[in-house]
Amino acid sequence: MASTQAAAFGLKDPTLVKFQGFIDGKWIDAKNGEKIAVTNPATNEELGTVPDMGLAETKEAIEAASRAFPAWSRTTTKHRHDILMKFYMLMKEHHDDLSRLITLENGKPLADGKGEMSYSASFIEWFAEEAVRIYGEHVPSPIPNFRNIVIKQPLGVVSILTPWNFPSAMITRKLGAALAAGCTAVIKPPPETPFSALALAELATRAGVPDGVINVVPTFKNVIEVGKEMCENKVVRKVTFTGSTPVAKLLYGMAASTLKKVSIEAGGNAPFIVFDDANLHEAVDAAILCKFRSSGQTCVCANRIFVHSSVYAEFASRLAEKVSQFKIGNGLEEGTTHGPLIHARAVEKVTRHVEDAVAKGAQILIGGKSIPNTSFFEPTVLSDVPPDAQIHKEETFGPLASLTKFETEDEVVKLANSTDVGLAGYFFSRDVGRVWRVAERLEVGMVGANTGFISQATIPFGGVKESGIGREGGHGIEEYMYKKLIAFGGLSLQEK
Repeated sequence: MASTQAAAFGLKDPTLVKFQGFIDGKWIDAKNGEKIAVTNPATNEELGTVPDMGLAETKEAIEAASRAFPAWSRTTTKHRHDILMKFYMLMKEHHDDLSRLITLENGKPLADGKGEMSYSASFIEWFAEEAVRIYGEHVPSPIPNFRNIVIKQPLGVVSILTPWNFPSAMITRKLGAALAAGCTAVIKPPPETPFSALALAELATRAGVPDGVINVVPTFKNVIEVGKEMCENKVVRKVTFTGSTPVAKLLYGMAASTLKKVSIEAGGNAPFIVFDDANLHEAVDAAILCKFRSSGQTCVCANRIFVHSSVYAEFASRLAEKVSQFKIGNGLEEGTTHGPLIHARAVEKVTRHVEDAVAKGAQILIGGKSIPNTSFFEPTVLSDVPPDAQIHKEETFGPLASLTKFETEDEVVKLANSTDVGLAGYFFSRDVGRVWRVAERLEVGMVGANTGFISQATIPFGGVKESGIGREGGHGIEEYMYKKLIAFGGLSLQEK
């Protein structure tokens, strides 16, 4: 039965499709037999089911990770590097299949799925290389015959909780760092997109990752108790989460009960600023990429587009013209540029934001409606959106570009910073002085100056204010280690 279901995914290697959870090297069902039905958001057709695991399975996964930790943490960094590079090469080998899985369960166009897959694999490659760059430190001592050495050691078991918008990359960004550092992991994938996580577990096993080092616990109905256990279990030494700010606060509070190390990448509300001296051609293209990639369902999407009044009309016209050329549809169909939203709740939120803005005076330049009985929403551009619109207060997470005029640099910087979150921000200007001023004044963790694209495995990815804690990618391996001082005393450094 499972093989027949797997064949329906259309993969070259159907054994990458797993319909069970993964604990201690074994593929298992939920003890209570409960299942999660996973659907393709473009067609609303069921792709298959995975176990709806609960507290018992979560404890088993944590215990398995704990048993595997001593041996894995004692492996050499070169050994972990080699296994991660094998994992990376397997991801490259199965690139097309993994990309197709992303499109099937998430809905994004296949081109975007392939882009995510390359991004996802790049984290495994990057952290394989970071593994052999785990350096210690010698700290000179003021005490005679004394030496201070600082070494770095892995934290232990890590709980990884990830979102559906990047079903593969949000896992590897965390898992790659954890494995490279010598940690073991329990992963809770989102119920909307579990198949990518399970496929990664299969490839990691093929690469030689030992049993218990990676565990995957799908859950839906039991998400509260599973999340609580992953955050409060004393065996777990770190919690890492990507998702909404309200959920991040709940998990952070739970993890605080045992003072765990935490890294969080939470919600954003990215400003995108077009100054009067901007290259409009480049700014429009960047806005298209930054706002509408994955149908606006990324945490670093431009959520509020501020345009100087002197170039506002031209920018708005060019943007609407570009958006009019989009083709929404099934991500596997030729010519589709934009896929569906993940579910009906996402459609309802975009609808609410459009209706609120229009009620407050905004004009619809293009789009503005959902497609009845589907998860599709027309790519939309709104002009004259006032600063008190709901769009300015919360992340839309949909294909809605909101345009607001401004007059001065000070005015727009204040508008850009007038949120409780600060993940990413973007602006376009050819004035070198302004570029430095605005980049430093924006209250965000990441700035794109004359670009709408910032995501790379090599950068410190993260935000300020209520957008999170810590950094991922770049030197994010440090988030999975602690520093230990070894003070050597009684050293006779002079010959007697």
